[in-house]
Amino acid sequence: MSMIRDLRAAVRPALRRVPSQGGAYDATRDPATNSAVVDCAVYRDGKRVGDHISPAEAMRRVRTEGGFAWIGLHEPAEHEFAGIAREFGLHPLAVEDAVHAHQRPKLERYDDTLFTVFKTIHYVEHAELTATSEVVETGEVMCFTGPDFIITVRHGGQGSLRALRHRLQDDPQLLAKGPSAVLHAIADQVVDGYIAVADAVQDDIDEVEIDVFSDPGKGSRRGGDAGRIYQLKREVLEFKRAVTPLIRPMQLLSERPMRLVDPDIQKYFRDVADHLARVHEQVVSFDDLLNSILQANLAQASVAQNEDMRKITSWAAIFAVPTMIAGIYGMNFDHMPELHWKYGYPAVMVVTVAICVTIHRGFKRNGWL
Repeated sequence: MSMIRDLRAAVRPALRRVPSQGGAYDATRDPATNSAVVDCAVYRDGKRVGDHISPAEAMRRVRTEGGFAWIGLHEPAEHEFAGIAREFGLHPLAVEDAVHAHQRPKLERYDDTLFTVFKTIHYVEHAELTATSEVVETGEVMCFTGPDFIITVRHGGQGSLRALRHRLQDDPQLLAKGPSAVLHAIADQVVDGYIAVADAVQDDIDEVEIDVFSDPGKGSRRGGDAGRIYQLKREVLEFKRAVTPLIRPMQLLSERPMRLVDPDIQKYFRDVADHLARVHEQVVSFDDLLNSILQANLAQASVAQNEDMRKITSWAAIFAVPTMIAGIYGMNFDHMPELHWKYGYPAVMVVTVAICVTIHRGFKRNGWL
């Protein structure tokens, strides 16, 4: 049980992103070499041996001395990745996916290599949600997992694995489990990132919901803003595209015995799959809730327009009375009621006002004004 507790402590990253120095959202390429290889090391008995070695040297050491190699790359070009692909015997289809990115989350097996694609999600901080606000930003982490190596290929400016590598290096007992321990730690970090983003998106949805159903008399925008709701719905859809396709790969890693996955590590893919299922339920509920909020917003806008039209119609009916009377008395006829009576003018004005007041009270009583 102590090994289990150590495993969970090592692979469970913080829910919120860590600072950029070695954190989950820092820059990537080695500024000294401008190489796509961010880090490359050999791990033997859970300990790192050798620094600043090439992927070819790492594989040579693994074959002659044992252990496994962990090579991290960021947005490699095709020519940069070709040599590594030949050295480790990676399948051309998986290599093409890793270089060009924009893949759905998936798990594929090519001979003795597992190819896994994760979508990373980063919440974009914003002072106020607008119709053009970017709420979530996506990236990709692709893992080639073999018997004695793991190659991580990352696309996007966030989702760094540097802090994760340091945490794993502080636990030799865990790293001794091999490449599958690294694969689990990456999956766990990605899914925990989903949980953090889901909490932040929930706050944005709550803000929009409050705005839609708030009292217009208190200074808020009546009916909310359909543009903001629609933009948030699009961002939630992007989130959903990252979460939903990953459910099946996590089920396979947690339920189906695999030669490349240590049995002790496989048990903890179940924990990742459980957290992923919870996030998926949240994202689906976000989508449904935003549909309801959008419909409520449109209904409120329609009701507000009807109220405005009723008010306009009511005032038009009231003003039609003096307009009609003035129009009649504006005609040049000699024989008209009270035309030569000295009290004719005030009498007509009193009648006009009385009729207007009566109509106004009727509309007021019926809720039109």
